Amino acid sequence: MSTSEFLSTDAIRRLFAQAMSRMYRAEVPLYGDLVDLVAQINAQVLDTDAELASQLQRNDGRGRLDEERHGAIRVGTAEELSTLRRLFAVMGMQPVGYYDLSVAGVPVHSTAFRPTDAAALAANPFRVFTSLLRLELIEDDALRAQAAAILARRRIFTDDALALIEQAEHDGGLSTADAERFVAQALETFRWHGDATVALDTYHALQEAHRLIADVVSFRGPHINHLTPRTLDIDAAQAAMIERGMAAKAVIEGPPPRACPILLRQTSFKALEEPVHFPDGEGGRAGSHTARFGEIEQRGLALTHKGRALYDQLLTQAREADAAGSTGADYGQRLQAVFVGFPDDHATLRTEGLGFYRYQLTDAGRAAPGRVADLPAERLIAEGLATADPIIYEDFLPVSAAGIFQSNLGGGEQRAYAAHANRSAFEEALGARVHDEFALYQQLQDDSLTSLRA
Repeated sequence: MSTSEFLSTDAIRRLFAQAMSRMYRAEVPLYGDLVDLVAQINAQVLDTDAELASQLQRNDGRGRLDEERHGAIRVGTAEELSTLRRLFAVMGMQPVGYYDLSVAGVPVHSTAFRPTDAAALAANPFRVFTSLLRLELIEDDALRAQAAAILARRRIFTDDALALIEQAEHDGGLSTADAERFVAQALETFRWHGDATVALDTYHALQEAHRLIADVVSFRGPHINHLTPRTLDIDAAQAAMIERGMAAKAVIEGPPPRACPILLRQTSFKALEEPVHFPDGEGGRAGSHTARFGEIEQRGLALTHKGRALYDQLLTQAREADAAGSTGADYGQRLQAVFVGFPDDHATLRTEGLGFYRYQLTDAGRAAPGRVADLPAERLIAEGLATADPIIYEDFLPVSAAGIFQSNLGGGEQRAYAAHANRSAFEEALGARVHDEFALYQQLQDDSLTSLRA
């Protein structure tokens, strides 16, 4: 088969993201309510903020907004992680970034599988935050060995899914019919199963070690634990969740509200308590498990190394002030006060090198090619010959991710900061190096400046 007959990786990714959303909506009806709520909030924002609507239109952001999702999955072995890498590659998704969630008391490290170039992101920016359980962080030797033995026995991919991954790798792609089969088979890995694979006492022992360990080890597959639509106003969405009776988190994770949003802000409704059947003796035993929830996010400007260092410094100051234990409202006020130290206008963010921007000529700029060639970018912007729009942050924040995990596994807000980063071990398990997200954003900015001069 010629490569021209293959379905594009962007199209396969869109099929998979849509199928995942339908499945999760059926499994967790509140997720559907959340998607509808976010759509209403986004429509209201776009109706009242013409500048933002124009910016999204210029940068192919309007079309992707309604489809945009990220999911999260947790696996238990290196083989599972490396096979997921191959599965996501069929959809044009690469591992980007390394995240040590032990920094906040969660025994995993992670990457985000996502598209990496501008055209693919515009087509469909589906992302899956993927975590690998760190068995070495289980202190009980016997329990650690038992968990490893349980994970070694399970198979989380169907035979057809594995065959289609190999076929895509060998042939260089999949036909439309094979891509549809691939999506259906890949979806089985992410599906919820209400039958546990361990006895109830084993489940409780794993849960005592850490609730996330029980979530990863006790089931035959690494069920998707949330899907996340993107909102343009997370504060309005949070208020609407509370008004509708959803059990929303008290604290929105990430930076405070700003005129120029940066990085990522996230909130969620609390995880559902779901019935589970445990294989204990004749007939088994009934129990329950808490893991799956609904999350929303607001994405802002991708920061440079300099900008990220300032963000981390200010976030640390706010959290250290909160270490004595305070209410969510107090923390929000302190966060807002501390982040006065982070510039909140795009001109300053650009000139101080704190964020990444996409540069484009205006109609006036395209009509004056001689002036465009000679003037620096900031002059072009000042004279109305070019625009500079924020490059959207496509990745994640480890402390924020851990905060979402903890609050939906039955724990409190994270307070532990003892890190156990081991990127080399993660990449060895993955079977590949993770991409440097800063280099990807720099390339997007550089390409836009090159196009500006061309």
